[in-house]
Amino acid sequence: MAKLLPPLPASQSVAIIGAGISGLACGEVLASSGANVTLFDKARGPGGRMSSKRRPSATLDLGAQAFSVRDVNFQRAVDEWLAASCIAVWPTRTYQASSRGWQAHNDGQKRYAGAPRMSALTRHMADSLTAQPNAELHTGTPIAMLDPTPNGWLLIDAAGSRHGPYAQVVISAPPPQAHALIEPWDDALAAACLTRTQRACWAGWAIFDGPLPAVPGVDPDWQMARITHPSQGSVLNSALNIVSRNQTKPGRNTQPESVSLLAQLEWSEAHLEQPAEWVAEQLLTALKGIFPTAVTFPRLVETGAHRWRYAQPSISCKHDYLYSENDLALCGDSFRDGRVEDAWLSGHRLGEALIGRSVQ
Repeated sequence: MAKLLPPLPASQSVAIIGAGISGLACGEVLASSGANVTLFDKARGPGGRMSSKRRPSATLDLGAQAFSVRDVNFQRAVDEWLAASCIAVWPTRTYQASSRGWQAHNDGQKRYAGAPRMSALTRHMADSLTAQPNAELHTGTPIAMLDPTPNGWLLIDAAGSRHGPYAQVVISAPPPQAHALIEPWDDALAAACLTRTQRACWAGWAIFDGPLPAVPGVDPDWQMARITHPSQGSVLNSALNIVSRNQTKPGRNTQPESVSLLAQLEWSEAHLEQPAEWVAEQLLTALKGIFPTAVTFPRLVETGAHRWRYAQPSISCKHDYLYSENDLALCGDSFRDGRVEDAWLSGHRLGEALIGRSVQ
């Protein structure tokens, strides 16, 4: 794992497990170098935590709500996505809110969201990648195990189908899921997976038949609020972390009031095994608690909650990615700090390392 590996020869075959932003970024670099790249994802489409929930009247983002840029290489990618209109600047009207009041909040950081939904970005990346003749994507294909052969790695999916062989396997899934695949074949990478412990997060959502109540002194078209907790110790004060109004996002102005309710990590982990219906009710109660007590909420049309068991890393990592002489590699936001940019950088830099452009 610590040794410098020779560059992956052109036209070699690479399997990438996980078609979130990290796996897609890695695939872009490898396919552009001439490698034959095949991505596998267990979901119906690419995206990972960039995915969106589509309901009859609204689309809601339940993972990443927006992202910012710090790295110059990531900025180049963001500029390309802006030109392709799959992302746009959002939010621009943000607040800090609690039961004690609301304050405008601007940290000076420009942020972006997918347009018309967060998954538009990863779908654009997937479409651009698979437009190349040496790249393909298999969705709805959970990989259950790896099988080494003299000709390379075979991937066996949950239905028992075999894929490959591949000269290199990249796993961009969260470390606990990667560990199950890696553990029989690579002690060092398996041990690394165990060190990358993950935090869980509940994400609720609600659709209303009218706008949220007005708050004195607050822009009625506010887009996102981060919840502060001046007094800890109750569900109301500790459940909610972020409120995001999906109808204010780029390309969604025709949908009704539709909010994403991201829970605090500590609260999520304390209630990880609770039913989704109970979680949604608690997050709605917490939402109402940051509004003046005398206001009337619009009629609730639909609500629910989604559990992200592996939402973000517990601690940052000194590596952007990991690979071994067994032709196995790991990448993902868990090998940095858990942001969208971290996911892209991890996959991009692993791809460059595998074709010999950079060294970990």
